[in-house]
Amino acid sequence: MRKGEQTRKHIIQKSAELFNVRGYAGSTINDIMKATGLKKGGIYRNFTSKDQIAAEAFDYATAILSERFSKAVESADTAIEKTLVIFDVYKDAVNDPPVIGGCPLLNTAIESDDTHPELREQALRVMKQFLATVQEIIQNGIQSGELRSDAEVVSLSSLILSTLEGAIMASKLARDNSHIAYCKEHLHRYLLSYRAERARI
Repeated sequence: MRKGEQTRKHIIQKSAELFNVRGYAGSTINDIMKATGLKKGGIYRNFTSKDQIAAEAFDYATAILSERFSKAVESADTAIEKTLVIFDVYKDAVNDPPVIGGCPLLNTAIESDDTHPELREQALRVMKQFLATVQEIIQNGIQSGELRSDAEVVSLSSLILSTLEGAIMASKLARDNSHIAYCKEHLHRYLLSYRAERARI
């Protein structure tokens, strides 16, 4: 990797952490300079604006998250297990989240809702991708005979996403990972109610 590419990657990585901790609005170019150890010229040789940095930093942060989710899902066998291991990615949301500062999707969605339409669109795209992944897991579970055919794929996926993000928020706010564990356990019980009869044997 060339020096210019390394510098650009360094800016994106450090900015992703900075924005995820302090927020886009709460971070200035001076903060980015401090986080990266670069002067303003070094920043602007690689990016035209803070908006561009924010967009690429969000993509970088959510790519890390996506990779962690994918590895977790690949490690499980059944549809219910694949759904539940998603929560394990954030089992230590307080001390060891995949990205410093918590969930970049949650943080960006909240901050950008009414203030930054471009970032909001990025967050919405990532949310839709996550929902599509969960929907595929549930659909595969139905097709394999693990889950009942009347399982509501769309609403179940929405419940899983909302439960996860709510659990992350509660755990971060209370600095108590038990909220993740509670939500995972209750979701497990709920998903078992959709297990097909032959899968119970």
